Amino acid sequence: MPGDLRKSARFKGKYTQLLVPIIAIAVLVIFNLIRDSSFFSIALTTNNDGNIVFTGNLISILNSASELAILAMGMTLVTSASGGQDISVGATAAIAGSVFVKVLRGGEITPLTIILGFLACCVVAVIFGAFNGALVAVFDIQPMIATLILFTCGRSIAYWINGGATPTVSDPIIKAIGGFIPGIPIPTPVFIVILCSLVFALLFRFTNLGFYTQAVGINQKAARLNGISSTGIKLLAFIILGVCVAVAGCIRTSRLGLINHETILSGIEMDAILAVAIGGNALSGGKFRMAGSVIGAYAIQALTTTLYAMKVSSTEIQAYKAVVIILLVVIGSPVVKDAAARFWARHARKTRLSL
Repeated sequence: MPGDLRKSARFKGKYTQLLVPIIAIAVLVIFNLIRDSSFFSIALTTNNDGNIVFTGNLISILNSASELAILAMGMTLVTSASGGQDISVGATAAIAGSVFVKVLRGGEITPLTIILGFLACCVVAVIFGAFNGALVAVFDIQPMIATLILFTCGRSIAYWINGGATPTVSDPIIKAIGGFIPGIPIPTPVFIVILCSLVFALLFRFTNLGFYTQAVGINQKAARLNGISSTGIKLLAFIILGVCVAVAGCIRTSRLGLINHETILSGIEMDAILAVAIGGNALSGGKFRMAGSVIGAYAIQALTTTLYAMKVSSTEIQAYKAVVIILLVVIGSPVVKDAAARFWARHARKTRLSL
């Protein structure tokens, strides 16, 4: 029996963290079904390129949340390892997208050019990620302060890369990356999210990255005594986030067919942090559940799509998100957690006495 109890405790500890994002999704689903029963209906239609594709709010949520879901994966690692967040991901994505377009416009657009463009923007994003990571890991600067540098000047760098222009790229492959592959009715970015999820799953399955990241986030000194380099793990987390930023920047650039350094993924930093929080991950670092952050990203997009369906303006949507952030911060505060723990302890004691 004790063995069964231990297994039950491990099972609960493993999946309880996913309750918050799942409940958030469930609440939005129930609300929309009551408000409009056809909200989640899916239909087949022909798009402007002549492809037969799925349409509907559900497809829109899955598609539009792709960049956010990818960034939330990387942000989860950074949060877990450093106990802070990177607020420069939107600006760095603008830089990565600008590099991607710069390479594509350097000559004829071919599959090889697109691959080279992606690799180039990955290298640039990794360099900036390593810069942020060095400030945090080596110089022990608080992550939000360290990344404030790129948050402030990143879009100016993106502006300089293309000489202040807003260049466009037009190519069937680019359209397919940001839209639909001919003959496949599901948006391509959805498959890219699945691919990124598989890469992370394999990374955690066959390496100790997840364990080391959590160990550093929980107790750096103890991790160091056990031979884990906290500096290296933090730096690696920011580098991996840089790759995620490059992927997100390429997806958004391919969607639009152009690069606008001022607007590309503007404000996505806060959404990525919110996705990590909704996913049940402590913003102070430590244990994490990557699946929770991904579900949190789709919960945020579902909220956004719901508000747009209710004719709420884009300016007002930020206010609603602020309310969600306040609720999460309050619910996750030590005062509320301690009160909840005391409540459940008293409830469990009464239950045992009644038995």
